[in-house]
Amino acid sequence: MGLARRARTGAARATAVSAVLGAALLAGCADADKGQADGGEPSKAAASTEPVPEDALDPAHAVAAPGKFTGTQYGDDLLLVSDETIPDEDVDKLLGVKVKKNKGVAAHTLLSYGSFTVDGKVYNVAAVDGAAYRGFTGSRSAEFQEQWDRIAGGEVAVMDHLQKELPIDGEGYLQIGKQRLHVGAWSPAEVESVDVMINSRWGEELGLPENNAVLINTGIASPQAVRERIEKAFGKERFSITALDIVASEGLDLGTFQNVVPVGAFRDAVGTYRYTPIGGGRIAPDPAWVRSYIVTEQVPILGRVTCNKHMMPQLRAALIEVVKRGLAKEIHADEYAGCYYPRFIAGSTKLSNHSFGLALDFNVPGNQRGTVGQMNREVVAIFKYWGFAWGGDWAWTDPMHFELERIVSPG
Repeated sequence: MGLARRARTGAARATAVSAVLGAALLAGCADADKGQADGGEPSKAAASTEPVPEDALDPAHAVAAPGKFTGTQYGDDLLLVSDETIPDEDVDKLLGVKVKKNKGVAAHTLLSYGSFTVDGKVYNVAAVDGAAYRGFTGSRSAEFQEQWDRIAGGEVAVMDHLQKELPIDGEGYLQIGKQRLHVGAWSPAEVESVDVMINSRWGEELGLPENNAVLINTGIASPQAVRERIEKAFGKERFSITALDIVASEGLDLGTFQNVVPVGAFRDAVGTYRYTPIGGGRIAPDPAWVRSYIVTEQVPILGRVTCNKHMMPQLRAALIEVVKRGLAKEIHADEYAGCYYPRFIAGSTKLSNHSFGLALDFNVPGNQRGTVGQMNREVVAIFKYWGFAWGGDWAWTDPMHFELERIVSPG
């Protein structure tokens, strides 16, 4: 049932045929059969065992390449995410979950999973083994050999519907935290909640928790019934569980908590962020997280602001320097639009850095989205010096917006 549902979702998408980026193409590296395990027991695809591609673009981050896909295709029904590695005993317990007399987990694959921010939006990245993961990604993706060879060769595959959204530099690289990864393919993969695919070497480099997520196909069992059994077996707080059929239809899994496991520069400032969608574009962060990270303090020019405690010293330092340079009049306190407000970006199910209290908007009327804006460029330079990125640099500009890009100690 999962596969049929995904086929319908895939057919409904008006995505362009995926194209491989760059001038040099990686050759197909192996012809070995990488079929999935079969039979009635929960199955896990075999891992890649082919040699590392000799012509890998990034040999330092290359892994064994998968051969041609000849295995079973599964639907993607549930994504379970933890903020730490899932122990083997918990994986075994998951595989034993039953709905009536049927196994609740027909097939599964483990992922290393996390989130990063680009241009004010949060995206999800998964470190995958191509041979094990591709059977869950839909037929077009599973058979798109070039993308799996590229991922094995140390490049990144980005979902094709993000071509106009994620900024790729002139050399074909995507910035994730402090690292630049070459985009090797625009992927037609149909697994919702995964925006970017990388291999395990890059997963380690980015600091993703190893195998902290599991993608599940429930076979003939209802995903909702399996979810209920998992929550009964582990408790509702053990995993964040995303019902991928709900996400695929652009709905929201209301009332169930979700995990954001950050990578890159904002990891120390966020920790693990748990929230619950509550409708109307709003979310309810874990109150314990709010108590630990969100503070209200007095700062120059703007007065009392409510932001992430890790950003506050840099914000204060930037505003002190603005005052020292005689530029205080360039920031209009009465046009400040806030820092911490937990909600989705309008019209989407993506979080912004405002949800973590790591962004602020000021001088709003003269700095609307899509405009050059009227922000004083010396003020912009000061904020950049103190570790902030400016929305005026984005492809779709947001010149009122500043957000934490790196941790800088005021000394």
